[in-house]
Amino acid sequence: MSDDVKDAGLVAMISSILGGGKRADIVAPPPLTEGPPTAPTNGFEPVEAPIPEAAPAKADNASDAAPAVTKPVEPPAKIATTPDGKKLLPAEAIADLVLGELRKLDDFPASGVSVTVYGYRHWNAMITFAPFSTTFQNATRFRQAMPDLVFKLRRFVQLEI
Repeated sequence: MSDDVKDAGLVAMISSILGGGKRADIVAPPPLTEGPPTAPTNGFEPVEAPIPEAAPAKADNASDAAPAVTKPVEPPAKIATTPDGKKLLPAEAIADLVLGELRKLDDFPASGVSVTVYGYRHWNAMITFAPFSTTFQNATRFRQAMPDLVFKLRRFVQLEI
């Protein structure tokens, strides 16, 4: 397979990530109509524990019965946002977002991949692969897709310190 064919495939992959039929030669930010990325879940939705109904106490056991103590249900923690509307997330959450976006690519390994988020205001991400988790060509392809992906996510997410 020639290098031109490989380059055309890479350009098509990056173009599909950025959401358009644009060539990679043209440097333009992604369209502003996209919604922010969502944090990946572990497959389980949070479920509130049911509050047991208190059984009516009989008159002869009224002195022995302890009052039912119910724990107030706390609302889920809200995600902090910056004045410009970006979500403040810790490095682990941003790494999960980056990894979730990369998993959408063809031939992305199911295991043996690590994403590290570093920096502060202009955070960045680094991807590393375990030995034999992928081919050299695929690893190179995924590393080349990282800057565009990080650029896209920086518009919606800021690193929490």
